[in-house]
Amino acid sequence: MTGCDVIGGCPSDYVALAVAIVSFALLLLRSTLPFLIHNVPRPKGSSFWLPTIQIMASFNLLLSLAMSLNIVRFHRKHWWQSCYLWAVWVNGPLGFGLLLSCRLIQAAHLYCVFVKRRLFPIRSYISLPLALLPWVAWAVFLHIKQPLNNRCHMGTQWVGPYMCFPVLYIASLVCITGAIHHIEFKFDELKDLWRAILVTVLSIGVWVVAYVLNETHEESTWLEVTTRCLLLVVASFLVVAFFSISFSQPLVSVISLNKKESFNIKTMGEALGIHDSGILSQNDTTLDVDPNDPLDKLLQNKRFRLSFMEFADSCLAGESVHFYNEVQLLEKIPVNDPVKRIYMVRHIIEKYITTGSPMEVNISHRTRQEILSTLDLAHPELFKNAVNELLQLINMNLAKDYWSSMYFLKFKEEADMRNVDRELEQVNGWNFSPRLSSVHCPDDPFCHIPRDPPNHDGHGSYLQ
Repeated sequence: MTGCDVIGGCPSDYVALAVAIVSFALLLLRSTLPFLIHNVPRPKGSSFWLPTIQIMASFNLLLSLAMSLNIVRFHRKHWWQSCYLWAVWVNGPLGFGLLLSCRLIQAAHLYCVFVKRRLFPIRSYISLPLALLPWVAWAVFLHIKQPLNNRCHMGTQWVGPYMCFPVLYIASLVCITGAIHHIEFKFDELKDLWRAILVTVLSIGVWVVAYVLNETHEESTWLEVTTRCLLLVVASFLVVAFFSISFSQPLVSVISLNKKESFNIKTMGEALGIHDSGILSQNDTTLDVDPNDPLDKLLQNKRFRLSFMEFADSCLAGESVHFYNEVQLLEKIPVNDPVKRIYMVRHIIEKYITTGSPMEVNISHRTRQEILSTLDLAHPELFKNAVNELLQLINMNLAKDYWSSMYFLKFKEEADMRNVDRELEQVNGWNFSPRLSSVHCPDDPFCHIPRDPPNHDGHGSYLQ
């Protein structure tokens, strides 16, 4: 190890580097496989960008450690190899700071949605930079003071303030978790928060010890090499465990790669266990459709609604009918179960209401803002105005064409077949076996008593 403690390239360094590469590869697989295997639509907004930023922050953290700790042997000749670039900026605000800030924003979203029952009032592209401001201020301060030496080590007096930042963010996570501990989450978000806090505390504990030893014992060759290897390995474990404990995507988290029984879950209604949210069953009733009836009355029937939805999808205008179907599922959730209703409402808003969402519906700006700025996400009439507007659009644009389409003819044919099958079942359900009859033969009008042939002498009896 002579010399490699200063310029890098020790055998243990390359082992730690291999662990970091494998960890990041596992992180990428863990973040993409649920979408590839289960065909879950890619979320929009903060639900997509916050986990994506976490992946970028994890990469920055591992790369900054490899560059600033001299894991790889190279000479610092260029500006992009500077200690202040990697050890201060990439490792701090763009690495560990960004990773913890994303978690803090996600926890704040949970508190606002489930405790305050309203959407988070600040957009993520504003709240995330605000959460990063302490890290940026610290990085600017270090850049001005220039406390790093040529081995990217800072003095002992700087280590304590630097370690206060992770402690401050973890304390904030603990406070938010304590504020939502009474909520009965459906997807173990509270457990995920506590696990994330526990993993982070343990990792930071080991990190602080290794970091202090690495910064203060430059004269010890074996300790220098051991601590920087430990720092990179602990960071590799942290980024995988931290991201795997995800509470930002309920539908993705319930579709776990380790749970074979959840493979058939396709919708949020099924994930929440809402009755009548899956495929059609034999017990679903059939409706005699009259085109003169109001559309909202006809759409109450599940079979007609699914048939109309298929027609709307064929016309590339199925968003409104899908939205109506999801609202019907929401109405099946009892009003006294606000947590489950909030899950469904948040799913509907992210999928249909938010601007730029994958199936954004055509409603007025006023109605959209009323939903997005509501003070009670569990209100039973939250989507009433939106449903009324969309029903008017459906009546004008889709309803008339549906009655002359093949989808309606197919629906009528299936309805007629089901009616015939039901009549046959009723007929076949009668049992005319005399052995099962409780009516005595003399009282049974269908019981025929056999007669003896008449005798020629006139003395025969009726019964043998």
